[in-house]
Amino acid sequence: MSRIRGKRLPAVLGIVAALSSALAAAQNTPDPSGSVPVKTLPKVVVSDDPDSYKAETSTSLHTDTLLRDEPTSITVVTRKTIDDQNMQNLADVVRYVPGIGIAQGEGNRDNPVFRGSSTSGDLFIDGLRDDVEYYRDLYNIEQVEALKGPNGMIFGRGGVGGVINRVSKQAGFDTFRSATLQGGSYSDARVALDLNQPFNDSVALRLNTMYEDSDTYRDDVNFERYGINPTMTFRAGDATRFVVGAEYFHDERTADRGVSSFAGRPLPTDPSEFFGDPAQSETHSTVKAVSAQFEHEFNERFTLRDRARYGNYDKFYQNVYPGVVDATGTNVQIVAYNNAMQRDNLFNQTDLLFSLESGAVKHSLLAGVELGRQVTDNFRNTGFFDTISPTTTAITVPVSDPRTTLPVSFRQSATDADNHGVAKIAAVYLQDQIEFSPRWLATLGVRYDDFQVDFDNHRTNTTFRSDDGLVSPRAGLVYKPVEPLSLYASYSTSYQPRAGAQLSSLTLSNEALDPEKFTNYEVGAKWDLLSGVAFTAAGYHLERTNVAAPDPLDATHLILIDGQRVNGVELGIAGNVTTAWSIMGGYAYQDGEIESDQSAAVLKGARLAALPENTFSLWNRYDFSPMWGAGLGIIYRDSMLAATENLAAPTTNVTLPSFTRVDAAVFFTLSARLRAQLNVENLFDERYFASANSNTNITPGSPRAARVSLIATF
Repeated sequence: MSRIRGKRLPAVLGIVAALSSALAAAQNTPDPSGSVPVKTLPKVVVSDDPDSYKAETSTSLHTDTLLRDEPTSITVVTRKTIDDQNMQNLADVVRYVPGIGIAQGEGNRDNPVFRGSSTSGDLFIDGLRDDVEYYRDLYNIEQVEALKGPNGMIFGRGGVGGVINRVSKQAGFDTFRSATLQGGSYSDARVALDLNQPFNDSVALRLNTMYEDSDTYRDDVNFERYGINPTMTFRAGDATRFVVGAEYFHDERTADRGVSSFAGRPLPTDPSEFFGDPAQSETHSTVKAVSAQFEHEFNERFTLRDRARYGNYDKFYQNVYPGVVDATGTNVQIVAYNNAMQRDNLFNQTDLLFSLESGAVKHSLLAGVELGRQVTDNFRNTGFFDTISPTTTAITVPVSDPRTTLPVSFRQSATDADNHGVAKIAAVYLQDQIEFSPRWLATLGVRYDDFQVDFDNHRTNTTFRSDDGLVSPRAGLVYKPVEPLSLYASYSTSYQPRAGAQLSSLTLSNEALDPEKFTNYEVGAKWDLLSGVAFTAAGYHLERTNVAAPDPLDATHLILIDGQRVNGVELGIAGNVTTAWSIMGGYAYQDGEIESDQSAAVLKGARLAALPENTFSLWNRYDFSPMWGAGLGIIYRDSMLAATENLAAPTTNVTLPSFTRVDAAVFFTLSARLRAQLNVENLFDERYFASANSNTNITPGSPRAARVSLIATF
């Protein structure tokens, strides 16, 4: 893959140095007003204690309700947790989140799996859609919120098994600066800066930036990424706050789709072995975004909030990757294609929050409007091995030597995509959180989305259109036998329109079909065991209906059938047991299967892919003294299937074996301004397979790897 390794670092550091100088100058400039700081409005950041693994509220729910009183399953990963585990991406985040896994994403994107539903589109930032397929970084993130179960009332379309919302860092009115230098196994190298400076009691600036250039445990697989995210906060008295921000983020890497399988198991090759051609496998993504948030408190009862975001996304990936292994297990197929996507997202969300009392009953009401427009272009090419023949799209290589250097020509085949789509979203929603008494609470809400897609297939010169009116209710009841304990029951729905999560699958046969529907029934408990520890438990039944399948009497016609069901139990714990001991973890039991024949490959009774029956994780940090601390984490995952097509050809079911992995860390505070930490992933060098995209694309887990970080504040 063509790389310009390290050449952008001087430019990035030059920008940072200039901004740092400006911030330092601002710090030494007196405030001409001579006034004292005014009261800060409630922060978007939700953890009251920056040194805690426990969060109190979630920004993505639109209201400031305590997590304990929300009748839905939510796990919040705080910045303290992110830092202690040295998390840098969403795959790191979900390791300790019950009920969520990660799929391979073809080596080019984040691909979480929520309660058996794999998705690359149900991702948000500050409550607004960030739904393009790319790898996200956590350099500018305050916390990550994982909401489980469909909830169209809050998020609109999609979110069929849940969503992940990243909460960005914003400028505040305390001066601080920090720099992080990191190095480790496989030439890992990273630098990050977080600079915050108030200019006076009304204006503050924050800058987050990062640069990373690293290899990996996979042969010839490397990546380079960098980002810069300035934000400014403006305050007008006690009641008004305005936050603006911009981000430029770029990620380029080798697109790695792992290894193939044979006889129902991933190929037992060295974890570093690359299948295909890394030199012709690349992916790069560029995100340019601007955002604005406004909040005004009219009085104690009325608050107006508005959030807007424009994002321009440029995504490309190309891969020469493994296919099926022959019957003897000695040769593996190699195929290739590339795909380009450009998308412009524009969303605005306006909320009015107000409270009122009707006798002894108290109401906290939310009324909102969301408007959005998404313009998408995608173009796909098939890879041809012209040195063999102009029509050859697959070759075979020995499993013992699975690399190829044959040149590949990329051009459109008869079925490759060349699409342009425009989606328009207009939604209104209303929610009432009712307090009948200190012990009984209820949440009732409904949202209506008018979701229109105009879709042009340039390859066939055809135009399609869908127009869905989506009604998404939400209902929950909470009983509090004592103040620290909430018992709840809830019901929620969400819809996936026919254009798909990436708005790229509208056809003549499906444009008029009703959207897929996801319905979730859930009961649970949330208990603050100690002042700093939150325990959660949830049991759920999730149904997927309105799945399109060929009519058994007419294969050219699609009919709607029941799709799948998942039953599960989730347990979670997070917080500070003592001032020295912090924990984060959970357990999940999940059972999911297909309820009707959906195709010749996906049959009734098939188990869902990427859905292990049992998962368990627990991370502990213990500080032995103000200077020394240590962390220890354990992750267990049951065996799971690589694909859902496991009844059509049961002799070729591919299973990723169960595994147990141990992580560790050591923390050392050298002084008030300097600290260091060592994070070790897979301490005992366990051999395992981390994720899959299909029966032929399976990612081996990393061998033991270490990272050393030096964090300075100034």
